[in-house]
Amino acid sequence: MISRIWHGWTTHGKADAYEALLKEEVFTGIAARRIQGYVDIQLLRRELAQETEFITLMRFETLEAVRAFAGEDYEACVVPDKARAILSHFDERSQHYEIRIGTA
Repeated sequence: MISRIWHGWTTHGKADAYEALLKEEVFTGIAARRIQGYVDIQLLRRELAQETEFITLMRFETLEAVRAFAGEDYEACVVPDKARAILSHFDERSQHYEIRIGTA
């Protein structure tokens, strides 16, 4: 199992709009692609002094499934234009980890 981790930041004033965009469009769009080997996605949110940080945690069964989602350069971020317009800055590259121990 592979975990894909990505970070993005926005202003406090745009944080709710960004979260709504993820929930209503981005995450449902990912699910609608029905990528074989895609498991799920989680959203983490943290209020910092100057901005709001978001982390997405995606789970895939294999790196091939990650490539089906992100393309051959699978570490490249996948950020739709609408999301880019709201974010202040974000990771250009995602990190991938093999899940060695988990609970189910």
